[in-house]
Amino acid sequence: MLATGVNHSVREFIEMAFGHVDTKVRWEGKGLDEKGIDAANGKVLVSVDPRYFRPTEVDFLLGDPAKAKKVLGWTHTVELKDLVAEMVDCDLKSITSKRGRSDD
Repeated sequence: MLATGVNHSVREFIEMAFGHVDTKVRWEGKGLDEKGIDAANGKVLVSVDPRYFRPTEVDFLLGDPAKAKKVLGWTHTVELKDLVAEMVDCDLKSITSKRGRSDD
């Protein structure tokens, strides 16, 4: 994985992922009490879990792709929204495949 030099929030990532399956996320609460709610039915889709915080959490991370460009001639060609769509499609395919097995 290489950095793109483009910053996105976890919230944006979540909205892109759920948006790919036509689900709008409404945000409620603040900080540790914040939740992402399905705007259509009120179901909680996402909530904060401190178990997944980094030991030394930072407010802002942004990778610098300059060395990859200089040494390898590399620049990113896939936008985050396209990568998220690919990840969601792969997860959906995996879920569908597992449900189709008779031994599960």
